[in-house]
Amino acid sequence: MSPLATLSLHQLADGARGTVARVVSASPEIDAVALRRLGELGFLPGEPLQLLRRGPGGREPLAVMIGETMFALRLLEAQCIEVTLEGAGAAIPAARRAATTPAQQPGKPPTAERVVAPAGRRAAPSPAAPPRGAATEGSVGAP
Repeated sequence: MSPLATLSLHQLADGARGTVARVVSASPEIDAVALRRLGELGFLPGEPLQLLRRGPGGREPLAVMIGETMFALRLLEAQCIEVTLEGAGAAIPAARRAATTPAQQPGKPPTAERVVAPAGRRAAPSPAAPPRGAATEGSVGAP
């Protein structure tokens, strides 16, 4: 891939960084008002951005950081934003991305939201949460 190759924002892998190349209408459903809104939000050519993560099922909404602000974009809006990649391997083929579940993504440790207890069993409490009925700092109760 050449260093100036552009992809649509929705084609980037989670965590990938890039620079906005241009904003175009990718569908008849996107009109000039929607494109202007994206520009007003900060999606302007030359602006650095990062695709933070995707919603449930790896589709939408897409959490995108541009400047110091995070936005949730619909897939239709993300398809309108063309991005120049900052690093090699920042995009993964759509077929592979669709087949990869969040728990299977390499390099990402499992989080509490991905842990599911087997049927009929309760999940273990988070290590950060105190046991039920335990006194915590600043609580009223037993000395």
